This record gives sequence, structure tokens and C-alpha cells, in this order.
Amino acid sequence: TLGGPEMIQIEQIRTGVIQENCYLVYNEEALLIIDPGAEGAKLIQEITRLGKKPAAILLTHTHYDHIGAVEELRHHYQIPVYVSPLEQAWLSNPILNLSGLGRHDDIANIIVQPAEHEFKLTDYEIGGMKFSVVPTPGHSIGSVSFVFDDFVVVGDALFKGSIGRTDLHTGDMQQLLHSIMTYLFTLPEEFPVYPGHGDATTIQHEKATNPFFN
Repeated sequence: TLGGPEMIQIEQIRTGVIQENCYLVYNEEALLIIDPGAEGAKLIQEITRLGKKPAAILLTHTHYDHIGAVEELRHHYQIPVYVSPLEQAWLSNPILNLSGLGRHDDIANIIVQPAEHEFKLTDYEIGGMKFSVVPTPGHSIGSVSFVFDDFVVVGDALFKGSIGRTDLHTGDMQQLLHSIMTYLFTLPEEFPVYPGHGDATTIQHEKATNPFFN
């Protein structure tokens, strides 16, 4: 029920030099942290302001700009991390998570301990919040999106007016286009889309205007 106690809210926080979007998804009681990319102290400050109890860290994929604050938040709140089994090994491998390629002088090698849980492509309920995990590979092999009741968090699969880059390890343009068509563009038109970078958009807007599909 809209406005009722079960209403789920979402807040976007830009983190790090790459301006990655971390999302805090929360209800009356609990909070989910999606893709804490960097600036753990800033995220903790915002979570404290919201006054909700973190229940888990969910990762859309494991590139360094989405995982840089995982260890800090995991230890601070003593909460589990969820990741695709296809990218579990990337967390502790700076070459695979791209932090160790020397592209950015200010990014040190990021090594995250293994996630406690590996996503199955199914429905979840954590902290009283229900969502589905759907596969959206193409930007990276283990990329997933989280479909909540009335919005979707898509990582770096789909952006406002663009799609994720496919020139990185395990990237695949045809696979990404197929993922978006199959798992995102079949969602309700009015669904807000919350990407890993840039501004939010809607399914309808991207179907109508995204140059990769028009």
C-alpha cells in the first residue's frame, strides 16, 4: 500500500572519483546497501541520518568502483554481502575487479573478502523488502539487476541514454543488448531505473529514446 508502513524508499549517493551511485533502499525498519563504491564514512553518516538498521550489502557486479567501501561497511555493521557466483572470485582479485590495472593513481588495489552469499536468480526478502535478482550480463559476466515492487536497480547495464561499456573483461555487446531487452524492457513502462552512474531514468524513456535501441 502506497504510503503504508511497507513502502520502500531509495536514496542515491554518489561516491568516489568515478562518481558511482551507491543506493540505500529502506523501509520502516531495515536498509539495504547496494554497490557501496567508495567513501564509507560518507555512507555511514547518511545511514545514521536515516536511522535504519542495515541488513545486507547487495552487489550488482564487482568492478572496483562498486565495491571500494564493502569491507568498511561490512565490518562496521556486521552484515553479509551478496554477489553473483560468477564474480565471487573477482572481489579478491584486483586484476579482475579492475582496481589493479593502474588506470587511476588514486585507486589502490581493492581486495574484498569473499561474499557470504552467492545470488540465485530468484526472489529474495531481506529486512522485510522483497526483490527479484535477474541476470543482466554484458557489461560483466556476473552483472545482475534488482527488481523491486516499483523500481529497478541496474548497476552498469543500462544508463540514461546509454548502456554499459562492453570493452572490459567478459564484456559482450550482444549479450548486454539481449539482457536489457529480455529482463529490463519487459518491466512496466513507468518503472524508475536506477543506474550505477548518472541520473535515474524510466523504462519507457529508454525504450523510446535510447540510441542503442532506436
